[in-house]
Amino acid sequence: METLPDSRVVVPEDVHQVHESLEPMRSRMSNYIMTLQDQIVSALETLDNSQAFHRDSWVRSEGGLGTSCVLSKGKVLEKAGVNISIVNGHLPPAAVKQMRVNHQEIPESAGVEGKGLPFFAAGLSLVIHPQNPMAPTVHANYRYFEITDASKKDEVPISGNAGGEKENPDEIIAWWFGGGSDLTPSYLFEEDVVHFHSTLRDACNASLPEGAPEIMDSSVFPAFKKWCDEYFYIPHRTESRGLGGIFFDDLTSLPHSRLSSAANALKPSTPDEIFQFIRKCGDAFVPSYLPILERRRDLPFTEENRRWQLIRRGRYVEFNLVYDRGTKFGLATPGARIESVLMSLPETARWEYMSDMGGSGTEEGKLVEYLKKPKDWV
Repeated sequence: METLPDSRVVVPEDVHQVHESLEPMRSRMSNYIMTLQDQIVSALETLDNSQAFHRDSWVRSEGGLGTSCVLSKGKVLEKAGVNISIVNGHLPPAAVKQMRVNHQEIPESAGVEGKGLPFFAAGLSLVIHPQNPMAPTVHANYRYFEITDASKKDEVPISGNAGGEKENPDEIIAWWFGGGSDLTPSYLFEEDVVHFHSTLRDACNASLPEGAPEIMDSSVFPAFKKWCDEYFYIPHRTESRGLGGIFFDDLTSLPHSRLSSAANALKPSTPDEIFQFIRKCGDAFVPSYLPILERRRDLPFTEENRRWQLIRRGRYVEFNLVYDRGTKFGLATPGARIESVLMSLPETARWEYMSDMGGSGTEEGKLVEYLKKPKDWV
């Protein structure tokens, strides 16, 4: 891998605020995730000052770049990774056909022959596995995806190069945002789960227009919370991976099938509004999780607590390798950086045959109850 210099576009803050909306979305998202990565890594290094993150910048031969920041065997963090990727390439015709199911704006004739259609994707993904079994694992991911058509050119010049733009870019024929954040504890502290969900709810509700009714029917939060519960479900275990948060995908200007009519009427709809929504959610990560980690990092625990933590991590591995769409997509993508794709996996996990842990009436069983039947925490 080639070591890269810092590739972000440096723009004075006052100029950035005035002209940000004039920048192409790929540049705005690229710059945002680079800034967010730095903020999260800095906050985690302040909390666990035993060592610094290893920063690994890389290039993808098929197009794009990224930076993986990983900390291993810290005093507080057993393993933590905060990755960004900004990549481009061509979607094969089969992938274009599959994406058209959820994005009917992609013309039926587009990408059916030859190399398919050009794409661009920028995203941040993180997973944190603490040392203490009383401190929960957390995951977050925020991403932007666009599909272009090389046969149609946008004549407006694009400035900046963080997203790898051309001076005469292809026309964008489809774009969407996705993301979410979810909490996976080994032991249940209800106040922690309420804090996590409340912070995400407030971030979601911050996107409501000024003067909108402060009612849940107008918010995207209930739908995205339910989607999170459904997505992070392990069918062969008949339980959820964790205690949820938010999850969403295919967020565009169009009405979303997951939302109520009231929420669709008030949801962020323009590219700029959705980008600001993504920023609210991304910026909510540190306040949603670090206070929990600070509270639980030094709690006493036993070898049995550690044993249960490793069993729950085994479930985490099962979901990620068998069901997670992002992991499966990454492993199947030509030129994928496998070390970064598998960054989400814990360094240690455990599988027991017919384990006796997690039964009713135990501390472990309290967690299992909500893994089997998700709860609305706020």
